[in-house]
Amino acid sequence: MAAFLLGAVLLIVQPQIVPSRPAINPNAETSSQSVQRELLKKTSQKNDFKENIHSNGSCQQLPQTIIIGVRKGGTRALLEMLSLHPDIAAAESEVHFFDWEDHYRNGLQWYINQMPFSYPHQITVEKTPAYFTSPKVPERVYNMNQSMRLLLILRDPSERVLSDYTQVFYNHMQKHKPYPSIEQFLIKNGELNVEYKAINRSLYYIHMQNWLKYFPLDHIHIVDGDKLIKNPFPEIEKVERFLKLSPQINASNFYFNKTKGFYCLRDSGRERCLHESKGRAHPQVDTRLLEKLQEYFHEPNKKFFELVGRTFDWH
Repeated sequence: MAAFLLGAVLLIVQPQIVPSRPAINPNAETSSQSVQRELLKKTSQKNDFKENIHSNGSCQQLPQTIIIGVRKGGTRALLEMLSLHPDIAAAESEVHFFDWEDHYRNGLQWYINQMPFSYPHQITVEKTPAYFTSPKVPERVYNMNQSMRLLLILRDPSERVLSDYTQVFYNHMQKHKPYPSIEQFLIKNGELNVEYKAINRSLYYIHMQNWLKYFPLDHIHIVDGDKLIKNPFPEIEKVERFLKLSPQINASNFYFNKTKGFYCLRDSGRERCLHESKGRAHPQVDTRLLEKLQEYFHEPNKKFFELVGRTFDWH
């Protein structure tokens, strides 16, 4: 069952570097380009930034939407499902602009250069799951664009911990490096090791409080990662409405692959499923230890529900 739940979360689609859209006059500055120019003037030491405009009228621009997290919550699936919409242009890789100092020091021009080419009517989206749990990121995003629309996808905190461990475990195995059992991380001196980073990442209310210092709740849409696994279309419909997109994605874009055991994507007759690195089985964990982990998250989850004004079907 764990493999089934994990499997549906991350779907791989290759974003287009340059959209194949009708040519637009590149000399006609749009409102989004004008906003981008002003943002760059405010945040860059130099005002002589370069606008990368393609001959077909598309250009690289600052994102209007960021998927901020959470790690192992289903961010890749969310991005690729959202990319089915013709008015979405998605950055292919995790940019880590706001959380990695070496990248942030490069400035907004560098950030723009990491974005896909898009047309004025399109929303540029990037996703970096580490943003949600990085204390310095909310203020940095706010300083760039106070009107940013943020997407946050969450899943059962206990399951997220196990998935977090699983990813790191397999990364070590691929490099033929030994890695401790999950019990060695979860248990310390006979008690639950609450200092384990994977547990901290699942304390959603702590990180959400940091974001709400800078952005109102109506600028942050929370996607239910567990529901996205079981029935993706309704969750994507909500995202379309949040981003004020025309309803272009429909139920026929998703199909259940019986062989793989999870939903895949269908776009213009082309079918795509998960990368083989996704959907790995969680390690076997003693039932009592798992119950202890779930019990630990009970109060933090309750605080999170109160903070965002909605509940989720978590243990």
